[in-house]
Amino acid sequence: MQQKKSYNFGWRGWLLVIWVATGMLSYVVAGNYPLNIMADFYGGAQTLSMIYTGASIVGIIVQIIVSRKAGAIKSWKGVSVVLGIASLVFMILEMIIKPGVPWLIFYGLATALTALYGTWALSVLVGVWFPRRKGTVMGVVTFAFPIGNALIGPFASSFFGNFGARMGMLGPKIGEMIGELIGKGVNPDLAPQQAEMIVAGQAAQGAAFAALWPFVLVVLVGFIIGIIFISEFPEQVGAFRDNDRSFTPEMAQAMMKAEEENRKTTVWTTGHTFACPDFWLIVIPEGLLLFFAVGAMTQTNAMITPYEGVPGIISAVGGYNNVMLFIAAAGIIGSYVFGLIDTKKGTKFAVALSCIFMIVSGIFGFIDNGTTLFIGFMILGLFMGASSNYTVSSAVQYWRIEDFPSVFSAVNPVANLINAFGPMVVAALIAAGGTKSVFIGILVAGVVGTILALLFKPARVKAYDDKYRSAAGKPLDDVLVGRK
Repeated sequence: MQQKKSYNFGWRGWLLVIWVATGMLSYVVAGNYPLNIMADFYGGAQTLSMIYTGASIVGIIVQIIVSRKAGAIKSWKGVSVVLGIASLVFMILEMIIKPGVPWLIFYGLATALTALYGTWALSVLVGVWFPRRKGTVMGVVTFAFPIGNALIGPFASSFFGNFGARMGMLGPKIGEMIGELIGKGVNPDLAPQQAEMIVAGQAAQGAAFAALWPFVLVVLVGFIIGIIFISEFPEQVGAFRDNDRSFTPEMAQAMMKAEEENRKTTVWTTGHTFACPDFWLIVIPEGLLLFFAVGAMTQTNAMITPYEGVPGIISAVGGYNNVMLFIAAAGIIGSYVFGLIDTKKGTKFAVALSCIFMIVSGIFGFIDNGTTLFIGFMILGLFMGASSNYTVSSAVQYWRIEDFPSVFSAVNPVANLINAFGPMVVAALIAAGGTKSVFIGILVAGVVGTILALLFKPARVKAYDDKYRSAAGKPLDDVLVGRK
């Protein structure tokens, strides 16, 4: 499929970009923020990372179950709206409930729901609206990941002052009132040693929760934009696939109707998709990229802070908050550049190159000083910015557009199943051997990912497509010929 690099997405296309980007931001904020900044209030990074992993696996199971009937889903926008409402509700509960078992439950639910909302349901709409320009679109959309990750630290710090503490205390108070109204205690009895920690840090906790409100408001605005302006198919609102006006309204309507019918009879069922070896050769590298991109970003505070007093660039730029801003800049550049590479050279090439960047990042991060570690983090930022592009890209690039919802509903959960263990494994690596051990893991994953990506063959996907279509009595054609 020939892709285009133009950023002329049309005004509705840009509104879709905003909706998807804010959905992805919700996933970053709901899961990353407590893990990275406030973990000490809720049992530590390893405890929260296990909940994060468990919640992610629940979301993945939902995706796999749904993928079996993905072609029968009539409205992915409707699915996105339902998940968006649920995500916003649990993000708010996550902010206002005091530490305790209920908070841990809400944290898990917020993590699972925002993953389904931001990285799954909304991504299907990107594939439908921009089948030939998905690499470019996702390169812009995934700016949300580096921006969200980088703003978390500075926002928290800025609200740790008196104003933030006073405003942030409203959150736990509201949570306490909710608990009284429903006749349950939202803050169960804490062990004495935990109680002392919570009381001592109550002001900081409140300030940190206050820092989340701007992010939630941005997510809410994006959600409202999506409800009002975006449809299931662009033709339903007078727009065009890829914003390509060469399609007449009659052609566009005919294409939409045919696609709706083909979705119901897709030959790429979950079983058929899993039986294709090249599915695994492209999805495992995508999962490994996400594994360390997400895993490392949830633990950057623990990884960077020990080097703030060590001579080198990390100390020179001012420590954690400023390093995160540099990582954000690298992530934005990586998202943009790898999006263009994906569009021009193909998803296989972009994934393999991203894995090579993992290798280089691992080498620099392994060298134990403040300067080479900074360089390792910058390169990590580059592939982190690109890592979320590829699940959509590969499903669109190497399969038919009418098969995209079914294939993507298999690609995304498998990649995110690998990703789900990232925060837990990274936390364990830090506990066992410090920051250096994380970069050894990045190096090894980069080598494995590069080898698998290079073994992937689009022609074999075409061969399996022919096999499945022949068995189903569907005509063969050359639609998948020449995919790169």
